[in-house]
Amino acid sequence: MAVDLAQKAQNFTNRGRQALESGRYELAVDMLMEAVKAAPDVLETRKILRAAQIANFKKNGKVGFGAKITYMMARQKIMALVKKGDGAAAMEEAENLLKLNPLDADNIEVAVKAAEAAGKADFAAITIEAAYECSNKDPALLDRVATYYSMANRWDKARDCYQKLAELKPGDQYVIQKLKNTEARATMSAGWEQTAGKKGGFQNLIANKEQAAKLDAANKAMVLGDDAEAMIKDKLEQIEKEPKNMNARRALARIYIQNKRYYEAIEALQAAIEASGSMDPELDRMLSATKVQYYDQQIGILRSEGREEEAEAMEGEKNQFVFDDLAQRVERYPNDLHLRYELGVQYFTYEYYDDALTHLQLAQKSPKDRLWALYYLAMCFVMKGQGDMAVMQLEAARDQIPTMDDLKKKVVYQLGLISEEAGDLDKAYSYYKEVYSSDVGFADLADRMLAVSQAIKARG
Repeated sequence: MAVDLAQKAQNFTNRGRQALESGRYELAVDMLMEAVKAAPDVLETRKILRAAQIANFKKNGKVGFGAKITYMMARQKIMALVKKGDGAAAMEEAENLLKLNPLDADNIEVAVKAAEAAGKADFAAITIEAAYECSNKDPALLDRVATYYSMANRWDKARDCYQKLAELKPGDQYVIQKLKNTEARATMSAGWEQTAGKKGGFQNLIANKEQAAKLDAANKAMVLGDDAEAMIKDKLEQIEKEPKNMNARRALARIYIQNKRYYEAIEALQAAIEASGSMDPELDRMLSATKVQYYDQQIGILRSEGREEEAEAMEGEKNQFVFDDLAQRVERYPNDLHLRYELGVQYFTYEYYDDALTHLQLAQKSPKDRLWALYYLAMCFVMKGQGDMAVMQLEAARDQIPTMDDLKKKVVYQLGLISEEAGDLDKAYSYYKEVYSSDVGFADLADRMLAVSQAIKARG
């Protein structure tokens, strides 16, 4: 039976190779996937399959919003199999996903995790390297590739990735720090090779380094690069021993967030909320903020690739999430005045002024948000045509702001607009002049002052 399967795999491999060489990429992918099913452990077949998948995607692939949803659902299925420990099934599903898009950074990440779950590190490597060779100008993909190489201790390759990423994103502090870390590790790796075979050489090089590095990383506000990988491992081990340790779970999520690994941070926070067994406002807040960061990251990637329509669609999805999430958290924590303020601003933004008033009137009881709540209360009354009510809120805010900061400029300028609309030109000019003396370029202030001044002169 094994001989028959091996022959079957060889036949499919030969036909797939021929189809690939003749430019029939879709057929090549189908043939090679059959070969992989028949003989899943043949590395060379996977290499050819990966080349065929990439060639087919470049020729025929499409990435619309619907496709993104399909990828996401497939990734969730694969990660569920990984968590169950079924690496072989996860790898099979990953091949189906890579058939759809072998150059998507998130698709590649779950394919690598599937291979690692199956104990096939070499298969993970060819997935990464094939994508890198064909798409080494994709910042998101380069970051994932570099992270993989770092985890595999292939520091020279990780350094090369970060060098290319630094060219694409000059001045990015995250990239600069990563490049610095991998350059140091690559140099150290070379040092290890040079000390090999020398008496005490290797031991002297690493003596006490691991403990010192761990202590140093623990004392840093920002944990990046190799320090992050070490701390993540440490926190995961701590959580495994103490599943209810919320401090360790929060620390793990913070490290992921600092390293812009938002998807993993979301998973960590969801697991923390589940493990806590009760409502935790801080974890809720972290999860909401991280989801927004993940949306922004994905939107940025789409825009960098020129996929503006998809970026706009995801922007709308993000805005809807922010609104729905705030409404749900206000229900869970009705006494949280800051949440009331945020939800009130959302209602104002979408022109639901009566709903906004309800939340903002409560939010003004918060010392932290009182002044901005008063400003947005005033703006709601302005939009409802109740200028006298707006003036009451604005004057209360103005009198409590000691310096002409950005908020006070908005408040006083708005008082000027209301006065101008009411026909009190002298008062309007006085308000405008107050802001102008601090910021001559504020809004359309110069034009308004000129118009009001001319109207006053014309009036005599």
